[in-house]
Amino acid sequence: MFETDITGMQIYYYYVCKRKLWYFVNGLTMESENENVKIGKIVDETSYKNEKKHILINDTINIDYISEHKLLHEVKKSRKIEEAGISQIKYYLYYLKKRGVEGLRGRIDFPLLKQSVDVELTKEDEIELEKAIENIVKISSLDLPPEFERKRICKSCAYCDLCCI
Repeated sequence: MFETDITGMQIYYYYVCKRKLWYFVNGLTMESENENVKIGKIVDETSYKNEKKHILINDTINIDYISEHKLLHEVKKSRKIEEAGISQIKYYLYYLKKRGVEGLRGRIDFPLLKQSVDVELTKEDEIELEKAIENIVKISSLDLPPEFERKRICKSCAYCDLCCI
């Protein structure tokens, strides 16, 4: 895996759980049958229907939608893992900035809560993302997943049965 191959989902998983990231990048996906993932997909499909959604750029980042005034949107069902979502949208801003697209801002929308969080990319964020990208490449190349760390979200994770056995 190269730094240029890092996706928004990998950034999200990096901040959620390094073990989940390892499973994901090594082709072990368990999310298709997970109830929380299914609910999230329904929220995504039924929210913001008038927007052109799922803008795939370079087969690498998939922006939920872009509204007026260069505002990138990421739709999430809850604020449970908000920091990971913020990092994900900051990565989109970073990715596009590295490719010459300036002046963008981000927003995470929580349609079920009727809330949103505005996100901007700072120099400090760029440094943090560069470290995260480097770590994602390292984690991806490991022969075995990182050690299990119990977290609050484990019970609702699609990988719980695999990790918590």
